[in-house]
Amino acid sequence: MSPRPALPPPPPPVEIRSWPDREAMLADRALVLGELVTRYIGRRRLGVLWTWGAVAALGWALVGLAILALEEPHDVFAGILAVPFALFGAALLIPAVVLAGTGLGRDREVRALLDAWGALDRDPDRDASLRRPGDSLLWLLASGLLCAVGLFVCVVLPATAERGVDTYGSVAGSVGLGMVAWLTGLAGVVRAFAHRRWVLRVLGGAAAGPASASPPALARPDAHG
Repeated sequence: MSPRPALPPPPPPVEIRSWPDREAMLADRALVLGELVTRYIGRRRLGVLWTWGAVAALGWALVGLAILALEEPHDVFAGILAVPFALFGAALLIPAVVLAGTGLGRDREVRALLDAWGALDRDPDRDASLRRPGDSLLWLLASGLLCAVGLFVCVVLPATAERGVDTYGSVAGSVGLGMVAWLTGLAGVVRAFAHRRWVLRVLGGAAAGPASASPPALARPDAHG
């Protein structure tokens, strides 16, 4: 697996900044913010989130099959199948949860960089492309629908389970799948609102002072020159 691309560095401290002029600084700011916004709210990122959610759901489904198999004490073959089902399910579920958590931690780094680079100055013309209303709406609607489905599976299906018809294993399996869907959707809804708040807070204010008080005699960062 290829290593994940490194995030752009934060803007250099004020005392060592030296973009030739404000336009050069705004060009670097737009380039970095464009990359960060794509990583945060891009559609590919939504696909990655849903992929890990699907892997976790598959893992839990296999664990649920193992529980169902163990509920048949007189079926030796089912008992034997319970072990590989549980192992394969854990092998999918645990890495999916760990990697999803790692991704959420990286998202916090992206948000911090968005705030740092966005605070350098205001550039209404270039900032218009950073708002991404279509992508934000896609995240919100798709994730909201997934949340609703997950909540329905978690609450309604167990509430309508019938004694003697639905087993503990089937109820646990449905609740687990619903929780995976709900948490995945919730992460997407939070992402959509977080991007919207960033747009209003960072891109919606009045323009900052010329070149954001950047000293005129500093060397332009090599990473963004």
